[in-house]
Amino acid sequence: MAATAGRRGEGEDVERELWQGRGEGVRGDVRAQGACGAPGDGPGGPVGPLIVTEDPVLLDDLLRLCAAAGARPLVLATLPERRGEWEAAPLVLVGDDAAARMERAPRRPGVLLVGRDQGEPAVWQWAVRIGAEHVLRLPDAEAWLVDRIADVVEGAGRSARTVGVVGGRGGAGASTLACALAVTAAAGGSRTVLVDADPLGGGLDVLLGGEQAEGLRWPAFARSRGRMARRALEEALPELHGLRLLSWDRSDTAEVPPQAVRAVLGAARRGGGTVVVDLPRRADGEVAEALAQLDLALLVLPAELRAVAAARRMAAVLAPEVRDLRVAVRPAGTPGAPGGGLAPDAVAALLGLPLAGVVPYDPAAVEAQETGTPPGSGPRGPLARFCRELWGRVASPDREPDGETEGRAQEDPVRRGDLFRAALGDAWAPAPGGAAA
Repeated sequence: MAATAGRRGEGEDVERELWQGRGEGVRGDVRAQGACGAPGDGPGGPVGPLIVTEDPVLLDDLLRLCAAAGARPLVLATLPERRGEWEAAPLVLVGDDAAARMERAPRRPGVLLVGRDQGEPAVWQWAVRIGAEHVLRLPDAEAWLVDRIADVVEGAGRSARTVGVVGGRGGAGASTLACALAVTAAAGGSRTVLVDADPLGGGLDVLLGGEQAEGLRWPAFARSRGRMARRALEEALPELHGLRLLSWDRSDTAEVPPQAVRAVLGAARRGGGTVVVDLPRRADGEVAEALAQLDLALLVLPAELRAVAAARRMAAVLAPEVRDLRVAVRPAGTPGAPGGGLAPDAVAALLGLPLAGVVPYDPAAVEAQETGTPPGSGPRGPLARFCRELWGRVASPDREPDGETEGRAQEDPVRRGDLFRAALGDAWAPAPGGAAA
């Protein structure tokens, strides 16, 4: 898809392929008794939920939401007769009209009771009887339900380790380090997405020698909203050196709306692997949306007193917005020559931040950039070794399940940093537009 998308060049031409959460009421083929083919059967599309209802209005709504999430559901009026269909369905949506018919169904996880009027006490009684995890009221819970169905399609799992890199002052080498981290992660076999969030940085595609590579750039996503399909995003982006890159084009576009940044990064993080974000030296608007999805932010600066003074201001801006902020120090003075500047530990102490490490000078990497060879691509170079060691230190096996961080990041745009420290709700937490059974 990348080549086709690159020729189109306009985001509005590919939104239908990229976005989930904007269903157009596609109903699909409904057989007698209201049944579609089994989830995932034939060329109809990816695996989808089991829908049990005879309410035509509710069925239209649920089919529309499934289409929005890219799912092809199995629709029945009552408990499936085919052996294994009830147990095999990744998600079950029971209409409130069908709840009484589902009482003899075996208990299983992933059952949602869905309707339009959940004020009747009988609805809650039936939710308990059929073992429903949530009682959802439409249309209030539509966005939440689309996300849940989309997780079934894409396979919800652990979200990618997401690291942002920002310069403590101009020219600190943050973009070089961001590229090196991404290249090193990709070389190690990790699914990797490198995101250029600095519109005034000149473009990471240039730094990677891929300015002519076909694929979408940031302006194509400016009008996007909602939930983005992860696989479609990756296929639309240029592939360079084993990673996917989202950079800027050569147009005058210098920003995209915060909603687009939120959705793009949310899609990039789903499915695990590694996401590296090259950040500008600010924390407002769309940058705040990027900061809200980071596991770690690296503040890069040389070991110079004036750089420390500038970085203290940047640290004060970043600290409330990110979960984990550390400093990466470059030696001061002539590159490659010993002596001069502050000690790395002293820099970290002056900033009041943990020291992530000392970024080495790599003469081979500097020379390679002139020929379009990405930094960190020489596996034996000091920069690549530093990146491998850093990834080893910051690996986070206990990151939140897919979508949890992204969802909470949207709840409170003022104190996003606190959201990362909140405990995860259990499986019976109230869903938007509904409540726990």
